[in-house]
Amino acid sequence: MQLTEPLARAAARRPGETALVFGERSRTWSQFADRVARLATVLRQAGVGEGGRVAMLAASSDRYIEYYYGTLWCGGIVCPLNTRFALREIIEQTTDAEPTVLIVDDVFAAQAEPIRAAAPSLAHVIFAGDGETPAGMLNYEEALAAAEPSADAGRGGDDVACLFYTGGTTGRAKGVMLSHGNLMFNAANTAALTGFDETLVHLHAGPLFHLAAGGRALSTTVVGGRHVVLPRFGPAEVLAAVARHRITALTVVPTMLSMILQQPDFGAHDLSSLRAVTYGAAPMPEALLRRAMEALPGARFMQSYGMTELSPVATFLAAADHRPDAPAQRLRSAGRPAPGVEVRVADADDRTLPVGEVGEILVRGPNVMCGYWRRPEQTAQALRGGWMHTGDAGRFDEDGYLYVVDRTKDMIISGGENVYSTEVENALAEHPDVVQGAVIGIPDAKWGEAVHAVVVLRPGAGLDAAALIAWCRERIADYKCPRSIDFAAELPLSSVNKVDKAALRKPFWAGRERQVN
Repeated sequence: MQLTEPLARAAARRPGETALVFGERSRTWSQFADRVARLATVLRQAGVGEGGRVAMLAASSDRYIEYYYGTLWCGGIVCPLNTRFALREIIEQTTDAEPTVLIVDDVFAAQAEPIRAAAPSLAHVIFAGDGETPAGMLNYEEALAAAEPSADAGRGGDDVACLFYTGGTTGRAKGVMLSHGNLMFNAANTAALTGFDETLVHLHAGPLFHLAAGGRALSTTVVGGRHVVLPRFGPAEVLAAVARHRITALTVVPTMLSMILQQPDFGAHDLSSLRAVTYGAAPMPEALLRRAMEALPGARFMQSYGMTELSPVATFLAAADHRPDAPAQRLRSAGRPAPGVEVRVADADDRTLPVGEVGEILVRGPNVMCGYWRRPEQTAQALRGGWMHTGDAGRFDEDGYLYVVDRTKDMIISGGENVYSTEVENALAEHPDVVQGAVIGIPDAKWGEAVHAVVVLRPGAGLDAAALIAWCRERIADYKCPRSIDFAAELPLSSVNKVDKAALRKPFWAGRERQVN
């Protein structure tokens, strides 16, 4: 299984059909494949060998999708950098991955120098923006124009294709290694489950540095559909793009869907082309989902549950389960295991639990990651017994539907973004006036969950919440920073003298069916 093969196939079968649209730019399949082969030459000339890493720090664009395929075509490993991270986090990620080449756009070009200074592996920086090329960088378009197309390196199967960084309970991001086989399996499964075909016109409204959007780009190419890319999510821009480009499919997280439905001129847009809305990354409130289905009666709604380590899909809630005559509780489930994927719920000793009992969700199949980059101990722990331990708690019903009810790992999902409490607590602890801090997720109508901190200050400290939040913003990504802070004389402790986060969460989540939102 080779991720570049669907691109070559589409270019051969539909050379003159539009493949890629970004703003006023569009590329046919033939042009797309040619540019990818030229980019592969540029990367090879820059020193990227087989298994070499190529990083990109940029907003989503047509060039971002070319970057995915150009890196794979040259035999390299795609390493997208999270544009929402603070510079310190980006540097940590870059020095860990040791890329040979960094690609930046107009917005992030200024960050290239401090990154290059901290990452000795970087041999070249390529400017893929539309403005003036900064000194010391290669111009993306000029480099492609001067290069000859090169042959596909032919990597596939178990060869690592992508390195996606995800937060961790240790406070440092981990690189998730996904192979060609992992991602091709997921892309083919997605196409089959959604019914996507060559008539697909997919709007990529989420950031392509995330596997959720990147994986959907791969599945769009698998079926030979059309990519339409937005530089960033905006509800007004999504509605305009659906109407202008006759979008047939859209992938969202619950927060995005809520913002789209709240647009004052929602009803003024022609959304009749929209045939499919897929959602995931965070639990979907049932009321929001029913409102969306009523507002978009011509679209089939489908949900996937998973994580980066699962390429990313483990279970799927089909369009049929969203019908008005389907059992009402189905909309609160994460669906059934995807074809070829095994999912079970286990106790603390990894023994499978009976239907209805809550335990940790474990997954096995061709979608499970190769491991964590240069972290053998964490890989062994996550994949012990041959099963990926998700850190999510769930239960199965008698019909085989999975319900996610809580998290066994210390993580918050806010607006579809994973936030590990340890990362935030580490930032808080760096402040000289902070004695101790605990971070939890609390219900939030807009974001699903909001990051909330409970902090103990040193005696006599005059620090307020606004100042402490500003301190965090200098050290970690904005979406990870607390949205609210309570100050306490002490934190509750468990029987083993650890901070009792269940006690901290209880007043916020009391009376709710599940402890995630």
